[in-house]
Amino acid sequence: MAPDKPYADIPGTTIFDSDMARMGYHCNQFCMSLMKPENRERFKADEEAYLDEWPMTPEQRAGVLARDYKGLLKLGGNIYFLAKLFFTDEWSFEKAAAFQAGVPQDEYRTMMLAGGRSPDGNRYIGEQS
Repeated sequence: MAPDKPYADIPGTTIFDSDMARMGYHCNQFCMSLMKPENRERFKADEEAYLDEWPMTPEQRAGVLARDYKGLLKLGGNIYFLAKLFFTDEWSFEKAAAFQAGVPQDEYRTMMLAGGRSPDGNRYIGEQS
């Protein structure tokens, strides 16, 4: 993301914009391929060989293999495309979000049912006093 964008200083937030879409194009297309059952089976049978078919960056490839969703977001991955990957692993959206947040799934669920994370610290840096 270009540093001159007005939303570039929101702590802990990666905005998916046109620059990110270009950066993550091949990673996101790989994820979309997992919508087809035959592609999911091929991927699950040999992840490395299936990834060889996609011209992703080495960092994106490593992120897919490690299921580093937060890292993939920073590399242009879109959460709605990445969902195809965690659904392939038979993970719920909740489980993937808890994994990204670094908390157990039941703790994440409790936090979300209580209204989610506090907005403190999620403002533009320039807005903080």
